[in-house]
Amino acid sequence: MAERIFGELPGVPEGTLFEDRTELSKAGVHRPRQAGICGGKGEGAESIVLSGGYEDDIDSGDVIVYTGHGGNIPRTATQYQDQELNRQNMALVLSCENRLPIRVMRGSKHRSDWSPETGYVYSGLYRVVRWWEQRGKSGFKVFRFELRKIGSDAESEVADQPCQSPDDSFQKQMV
Repeated sequence: MAERIFGELPGVPEGTLFEDRTELSKAGVHRPRQAGICGGKGEGAESIVLSGGYEDDIDSGDVIVYTGHGGNIPRTATQYQDQELNRQNMALVLSCENRLPIRVMRGSKHRSDWSPETGYVYSGLYRVVRWWEQRGKSGFKVFRFELRKIGSDAESEVADQPCQSPDDSFQKQMV
């Protein structure tokens, strides 16, 4: 497996368009051809894709509330079982704790004003600022991760704060 690269990749500026997941993978921007989170539970997450696969995702441009990995039917974006705090979800937790930058891609099937009409777009670097678990729209436990675009006003509001986790009072605030 290739070494993880956190942050920008040379020659891939924000706004770069990709035809499909194969191109994302070949460019190294987001290596998995199916999974939405590229990362390891011992290292952190280097990239995510918003592709319309989770009904609980919220995309406000500079602020994203991303639903963790697992327990869904990708074709319908419906949760059918609880998510677990392991693998890719732990990678996002670790990225939050270590303040690692995460590359964000948006796909055309993700319903958002910031998604491309076709293919995928590299949307820049974000930071996970908090995470929590909750019951999602389908009634199953999901892990939620709030990401804020690095360098934006939204990120500067919390730039000096440590990762907020379920043990913190900040978790009770909802976006």
